[in-house]
Amino acid sequence: MPENVRTCLLCGSDRSRLFDQREFRGHSVINRLCLNCGLVYQSPRMTEAEANVFYAEEYRLFNEGSDDPTSRNLKDQRGRAESLYTFIQSVVPGVSRHLDIGCSFGLLLQRFAESYHNQPLGIEPGVGHRTHANKEGLTVYATLDELEKREKERFDLVSLSHVLEHLPDPVGYLVHLRETLMDKVGWLLLEVPNLYAHDSFEVAHLVSYSRRTLMQTLEKAGFEIVRLERHGRPRSKLLPLYLTVLARPLPGAPRTWNLLPEKRVAFKRRVGMLRRRLLERLFPKQAWLA
Repeated sequence: MPENVRTCLLCGSDRSRLFDQREFRGHSVINRLCLNCGLVYQSPRMTEAEANVFYAEEYRLFNEGSDDPTSRNLKDQRGRAESLYTFIQSVVPGVSRHLDIGCSFGLLLQRFAESYHNQPLGIEPGVGHRTHANKEGLTVYATLDELEKREKERFDLVSLSHVLEHLPDPVGYLVHLRETLMDKVGWLLLEVPNLYAHDSFEVAHLVSYSRRTLMQTLEKAGFEIVRLERHGRPRSKLLPLYLTVLARPLPGAPRTWNLLPEKRVAFKRRVGMLRRRLLERLFPKQAWLA
């Protein structure tokens, strides 16, 4: 049975309303809007047990059409890896140990290791993708629990590229990373779909972030934001499809979190998607790169 989400994943409020309802590849996807903070989240959603099976056995095939590398998939991942490296390279001078959560074939790990000469480790629940990464010589674990049992040294860079939107408890997960796995002066690199430009609503996306709700999630989890960018790389020159953030653990004791609600969410979504459709029509080759 699907799991109903009773309270907001960001602020804990039980006040919400229907925001979007659609069919996605044969699955009903319902998203709600928190009336207190403006977070958009999926409810009902897969249970934890269902999600574990889905990501281990079905997600890559369901979402990408193949559990093996395809030329298009590899091209997209190389482009994203290059984009993420460019985003941090002028700010992050060096990396010793890099953990990439949801590392797929390991192309991001390889790209960063080429430049930083760091030790790369990954987490990838999909069997086919993890097997491919292992064959490339990368150390990739199936779960965070498995990694924590075997790796005791902390990481000075942790990346989650298109992962945070899949997590049922994003704040709690980020707190765990900060307290358990990250160096106190380490870096956190995140990328998620942008609610105001990306289609966003699919069965595996449990949260759809705006710039503000992403910042609020990180701040509540004890991080300070160093850099944030809206962009379309590697898929578009014009559409701000993604939000990329570089953050660091806040020094000292945890600070009081101040809620800054996102307002007029439905209006901003309509305007953003209208702008997207207009740009797609006027400049198709720049809006979507081949």
